[in-house]
Amino acid sequence: MSALYQLAADYREAAERMADLDLPAEVIADTLEGMAGDLEVKATNTAQMVRNLEALCEQIKAAEKAMAERRKAYEARAESIRAYLMRCMTDAGISRIESPWFRLSVRANPPSVTVVDEGAIPEKFWKQPAPPPPAIDRKAIADAIKAGQDVPGARLDRANRLEVK
Repeated sequence: MSALYQLAADYREAAERMADLDLPAEVIADTLEGMAGDLEVKATNTAQMVRNLEALCEQIKAAEKAMAERRKAYEARAESIRAYLMRCMTDAGISRIESPWFRLSVRANPPSVTVVDEGAIPEKFWKQPAPPPPAIDRKAIADAIKAGQDVPGARLDRANRLEVK
């Protein structure tokens, strides 16, 4: 069986050729209907392949989500065990343990700031975020063009899509 693009080209070519000939309408319709059958079967099979790929994408997304949740659970468990180990070492008064595989040390973190009242912080200690860069408002442009206004540098385009339901 031919490829879908070849079947479509053959169908279009046959339709154009028969339009130039002086053939009865039923002969043209029967001929094109016979050719359309192969085209429809191939298009249906191709659409089924699209559906299978889309389903596979959804399964991959679900697997990614499940793996991320698993990773987060392992990270939380590791952090909990790390805190437990530090608490046990601190309670026992041990600040360092040497082993052939690694060294455990209880260390003091650098000082960190704790804000207890944001309203009392002087303005000089506040950061001002950079304003976002200007961005084109495509919806406003589309609305203006639809309303009949000329927008230099822009136009409305309409594309087609294949819908598989």
